[in-house]
Parts: sequence; C-alpha cells; structure tokens
Amino acid sequence: MRLSTSTSLAAIICAAASPAMANEAADSQDRAIDRITVTASKADALDVGGSVQRLDIEDLETFASGDVNRILRQVPGVFLQEEEGFGLRPNIGIRGSGTDRNARVAIMEDGVLMAPAPYSAPAAYYFPRMARIHAIEVAKGPAAIKYGPSTVGGAINFFATPIPDVDAGEVAARATALYGNHDSQRLHGWVGGWAPLGGDVEIGALVEGLYEHSDGFKDLDIGGSTGFQISDYTARLGLRSADRTHSLELKYQRNDERSDETYLGLTLADFAATPNRRYNSSQLDEMNVEHETYQLSHYLELAPELSFSTIAYRTDTARSWYKLNDVRNAADTGWNSLSAVLADPTAFAVPFADIVGAEAYTGRAGALRVRNNNRVYQTTGVQSVLSAGFATGSIGHTLELSARYHEDSEDRFQQDDRYQIVNQRMFLTSAGAPGSQDNRVGDAKAWAFFIRDTIEAGDLTLVPGLRYETIDLRQTRWALGDVARTTPTSVTTRKVDVFIPGISAAYRLADDVRLVAGAHKGFNTPSPGSTVDIETSWNYEAGVKLGNADWQFEAIGFFNDYTNMVGTCTASTGGNCNIGDQFDGGGVDVKGLEVLAGTTLGDRSVQGGPAFPVSLAYTFTNARFQSDFVSGYEPWGAVQKGDRLPYQPTHQIALNAGVELDRMSLNTAINWVSETRSTAGQGPIAVGDRINARVLVDLAAEFDVTDNVSVFGTVQNVFGETYNAGFSPSGARPGAPRLWMIGLRGRI
Repeated sequence: MRLSTSTSLAAIICAAASPAMANEAADSQDRAIDRITVTASKADALDVGGSVQRLDIEDLETFASGDVNRILRQVPGVFLQEEEGFGLRPNIGIRGSGTDRNARVAIMEDGVLMAPAPYSAPAAYYFPRMARIHAIEVAKGPAAIKYGPSTVGGAINFFATPIPDVDAGEVAARATALYGNHDSQRLHGWVGGWAPLGGDVEIGALVEGLYEHSDGFKDLDIGGSTGFQISDYTARLGLRSADRTHSLELKYQRNDERSDETYLGLTLADFAATPNRRYNSSQLDEMNVEHETYQLSHYLELAPELSFSTIAYRTDTARSWYKLNDVRNAADTGWNSLSAVLADPTAFAVPFADIVGAEAYTGRAGALRVRNNNRVYQTTGVQSVLSAGFATGSIGHTLELSARYHEDSEDRFQQDDRYQIVNQRMFLTSAGAPGSQDNRVGDAKAWAFFIRDTIEAGDLTLVPGLRYETIDLRQTRWALGDVARTTPTSVTTRKVDVFIPGISAAYRLADDVRLVAGAHKGFNTPSPGSTVDIETSWNYEAGVKLGNADWQFEAIGFFNDYTNMVGTCTASTGGNCNIGDQFDGGGVDVKGLEVLAGTTLGDRSVQGGPAFPVSLAYTFTNARFQSDFVSGYEPWGAVQKGDRLPYQPTHQIALNAGVELDRMSLNTAINWVSETRSTAGQGPIAVGDRINARVLVDLAAEFDVTDNVSVFGTVQNVFGETYNAGFSPSGARPGAPRLWMIGLRGRI
C-alpha cells in the first residue's frame, strides 16, 4: 500500500515543481457552499453578531498539523479531550456541551454532516484528515441554528481543498513530503485548474492524494506497531459560467484507515513509571475504516441579489474496531470492566495479571474477551438554500430560506471472541458467532428547515432565525446470532418535533468597534430507542469585537442554561452501561468568557524588515450541575448540586508568536490547560481522577529555497511534556510525546 500510494502521489509532487504551469491565484470555496455556511471568508467573522471564528489556509499551514486537537486550540470556547495522540478520533465540545465523540457538535465537511450517522448515531468514528483541509469555521451562539441537528454547543465546518480559482487555461498545484520520528510519513499533493469548454462555459478539476503513516509512540510489552496508516483521495469536477453566476460541481472522496489502536490504558503506577507502555492484552486491537463521500453542488444566481444553492450528498462508512472489551473475574462467574481493574489492580490481582500478560505468564483460558465492533453506516440527503437581498425603505435585508431532507442508519452486527495469554502471546480459545453480541439497526429520517433574515439598519444589524426539525427515529433488534434477520425481536420508534429560535445583534459604535449579543435555543437529537427527556438549553452571549483586517480583539461572555443535559453511553466513555443507553443529567449551568486577539507587528512588504504575527485565545469556563442525582453513566456517578462537569478545564490559553523574514519564518505555539477532572465532582481533585495541568510548546520553521520550493520542519511538544490525556474509557492514557517532521513543500 505504501508503494502504490507513494507512486500515485509522485505525479502530483512532480507537477508542483513544473515551471510550465501558471502561478496559483487566490482560491475560494465553491459558491454553493458559500450559501450554506455562515462565513465565506475570514474577514466575515468580524461582522457576524456573535462568536464565529474562521481559520484559513495560512493558519493551517503554519504548523501543518495533522492533529485537529492542536489546530482547534486556536479557537476559544472549544474543548478537546485527547485520546490516542494523533487526532484520529477526536473528542470535541463547545461551551460545556461535553466532549465524547463530538456527539453534541455538528461536524461538517463542505457543508455536509460528516458523522457516519449524525441523527441516529452521532458519535463520530470517522473524522476528516487535517492535512487536506483548506479552512475551518467554528460557529457558536445563534449562528449554529443554520446547521443542526445539534445546536447546544455549536458547529464546526471543515472546508476541503477547492478547485483553485485560477483563470481559464491555468493550473495550480501544491505538494508536501514530510518524514519524522517513529517512521512518521506524510505525502500530500493536489493539482487543479480551469479550462474553456466552449461558449461562456469553463470546466475545472482537482485531484488530491494524502498518505499518512506512523509506527506509533507507544510500546507493546511484546513489541509491534501501535501506529496507523491512512490513504485519502479526493476528486472534483466542476462546470461554471465565465461570469461565475452558474456552477455545478461533483466531489468524490475516499478514506481508508488501519490503526493499531486500543481503549486500554494503564494503572497510575505504571503510567508514572512508563507512560507510553501498552499491556500485552491489547496486541490484537486494530481499527479498520472505509469511508466514501459523494457530493453534488449546484449554484444559480437568478439575479444580482437572488441565488439558489443545492447540495446532494451520500456517505458510506464501514468500520470494524477489534479490541479488548473486558476480562473474566477471579471467581470465573462474570466479567470485570477494564476501568475497574486498572483503578485497583491489587483488589483485582488475577484479572490484572491476565491484562498485563507478563513474560512466562500463562493466563486463564478465555479470560480475555475481545469484541469485534463491526458497524456499517450510511447517510443520504439533499439541502437547498434560497438567498434573496432586498430593501424595505432604508433597511436592507438578506433573507435565507433552507430545507434539508436527510436519512441515516447505523447497523451493528458484532460478536465476542475469547482469548488466553501464554508467554505474552494471545491465543484464540473460542470464537463468537457473527451477530451474537449485538444485532440491531438504528435509523433516522429527518426534515430540517430554517429561515434567517440579516437586517441592516444603519449601524445596527439584527439576525433573527428559526430552525424546525422533525425527526423519525427507529431501532430494530433481532435475536443474537440471527444472521438472516428473519423476525425482529423488538422495534422501537420515537418522533421528535422541535422549533429552535435564535437572534443575534451587532451594533457598530465606530469603524473598528462593534457590540454583539445573541440568544438561541440548544437542542440535541436523542438516540433511537431512548426514552430520556430531550436535551435542550437556552444559550446567551454578549461582548465586544474590535479591529479590522490588520488587527483583532474580541471578548464574549456566554451563559448556557441546560434544562436537561443527556449523557450517552458509548464504548469511549467506559463503564458497565449498554452502548446507546442515555441518562438524564438534569439542569446544568455553563458560564464563561472567550477572548481572542491577534495582529502582525511590522510589515515586511513595505518596510523590508521582519514581521511578527502574534495571537491569543483564552477561555474561562464554569460548568456545574444544578441538582443531586445518582447516574449509571460512569463519568457522572453520584452527583451533588455544584459538581463540575468532567473534562471541562476552568482555563485554557493558546499563544502563537512568530517572526517572518524575506525567505524564512519561525513560529511557536504555547498551549496551557488547567487541571480538570475525569468524573463529576467539586473541591480538590483526587489523584485517580485528575487530568493534570500542562504546558505544551510547538515549533515550526520554513525556508524558501526557491520561489516554488521550501524546506519545512515542525516539532510538537518540544520539551517532551508527559501528561495524562484522560482516563476514559479504561485507565490513564498519555498525550503525544515529542514528535518531529521535516521535509519539502512545493507550490505553483
């Protein structure tokens, strides 16, 4: 696979060095996608009446990180629970929404929901690779009602590499080849452009390839890979009129992943001694994912202030994560959860010995239960936006009307196999029949509508909006082992209808001074088969935005008032709950402050001297339960009023600073996160519950060898800070150690 992938990318890399091609012009996303999103450019974010940030290609290329956790540190209000150190399966929350598998954040690529089944199973086990992402928009507050279905926290829209917006007859290309420690490799390249087709029609295309590999930084006791290998391909074909008033684009994208990843962590004692260790019972753990996206976008400008955009889409995702699930108890009468054993290895000495699988140790036959988490997902849908600009007297309006029809499903067909460890190696003692552990399908059909009017009256801009979702959820179960699925054992349905209003306001006091405020209703889709109350909230924000294209400062306070927060049991949360079960958490108050500032000191183009870009993102959060209750959801447990939410640090700071010279640049990123807890609670944090505070420093440097080729290098976690990224779902797990990559970039 490495050879064939590298060969297929070679043409793109060579093309980037070809002098026969024209210089790349400024590129932009497809105009149909512009109408689906809140911000079409970075400058738009300043004028939005609320908290919306956008990272452009320059922001993303500075450190060229493949880990979305490191990228989103630059955005205030975003919370990140690291998992395996590479960002393969991130856990993202916004403003106290909870981080588990991004289930309360609408994750999109090019305006299309990217969770494998965003209504019926929003926990995302597929995530776009950052190396091929061109821009990112993070929408919080009332702006989120344009997306959905999850609006309690916000929405994150990832924009993939577009067909470059060059003149007809010209072509642009970029390529990157990097190598680093742990045999890390990244090959990425794209080439595209436009050509006359006849009349006033132009045809455009883009092909893109990405290959990533690492042997991993963790060390299995018996040896072996703990890394990953990913191949990702994208092709775009577009037609547009010469005056850009009409366009049609087809996109195909495929991602194939194999990662030797596990949910198994370490005891606190073993983490303190060897944080990157992995026990032998995880030697067979492996994730395989195949994901495909088909997308057709159409844009038609009917008049100068009237346009109609449509995006039709389909995604297919198949994933199988074969991993250690639990261990037989000492009495051989049942099963112990991995988290319980690792939390107290002395009390669970026999099961712990089976997990470690030390040299010369002979484990109990069938003591290790490995689950084939075999699932297939599918989504299909179409969404349209009609945008009309008009005036009523001296008041300007931009009215948007949108409709989306969406279907998705999750098919679970899983079995358990049992193993024994003998002299560090795992041997199969009994194989489970397909479908003997879980045999069910959850599906959803949903209509979503929104109306939004941007009203401009002098220095005041008001944006009222209303979203309506009507969702039909269904869960169908068959007898375990019923491969033919002849007769369902149960069919559970649920109908959800919800109105989601919101309004934002921006008042321009001066050219560079804006006051902003907003309020909206938050909503999160329940799981198929769930009977808990729907998760809803009322979210408020207010603040000030200062700045222009050269500098920026904004401070926004927010208050999210949850009527009922819902916890969803997933494999990544841990505990002894049934996957998919949901739990009522009652009222939760989340209060906070977001600060964002940035500028570039000096001007290399005018003065000929160095330029010094600097930026700061700070988040303060106080998220607490408002009632007493006892929950079967492990991250909550026995809750008392005033308990803090898990994995919600009080303080987060990200400081970026750099120096740019004529042919070279050097940048550093410093990230500080205060300590937090892995389960709900208040007061001093117990050692076994504490996620330590940490300061992480990253460096990146680039030197232009020619106008088209540069040498690039980056170091993550420069000082090799050791920290526990989390205890979910089973034991302490380390963040990434020092990782470096160096190589070449080509561009035309």
